[in-house]
Amino acid sequence: MPQHVLVVDRNPRVQAALLYRITPGGSVAFSGASPVSTGQPGTYEHFATPLGVFAHSLANPDFRAEGTRNENGIRGYGVEGRRVFDFGWVEAQKGWGNHADSAMRLQVHATDPELLEPQLGRPRSKGCIRIPASLDDFLDRRGILDRDYVTARESGASLWVLRADQDITRWPGRYLVVVDSLASTRPAWATPLRSPPRPPECAAP
Repeated sequence: MPQHVLVVDRNPRVQAALLYRITPGGSVAFSGASPVSTGQPGTYEHFATPLGVFAHSLANPDFRAEGTRNENGIRGYGVEGRRVFDFGWVEAQKGWGNHADSAMRLQVHATDPELLEPQLGRPRSKGCIRIPASLDDFLDRRGILDRDYVTARESGASLWVLRADQDITRWPGRYLVVVDSLASTRPAWATPLRSPPRPPECAAP
């Protein structure tokens, strides 16, 4: 049965998600691409986004963003209601200390629309994969990675995280593949980088 696969190139010069449809016969159709942000090692609790194939399953249930802001005024998961795709605990290289492998929670999620989404296309996360709100909505609404969720729902399971207006694709998949293309220059097709937003100026006394 054909299925969609989400491929993320973590290379600092690429930072892109690419969506493919793969058939049992081995043919591959490219559907589209989007800028992302993967891990930015060098700071405490920042990991290199791990390479490999990761299954999206009910063993690590998804949830939805509450839209709350942290102490820095940032909505880490984006606005309320955005889906957080959870791939569970994985081994990843620490970006600090001895740089040994350690456990981190791998998620694919939207991010703060004003402060962080404009920085997509650069490594900026703690190890997770940040995506635009538009891609989060597309994956969610079309069930691109929801094969296990769809199978469970068809068997009678009640899954609150699935939206009522979901228009499921004919080819739902379940795999995230993270690669590093080792690109030495930014590809011509990659989204041009925008300047990061400037921090707000202090109010006059």
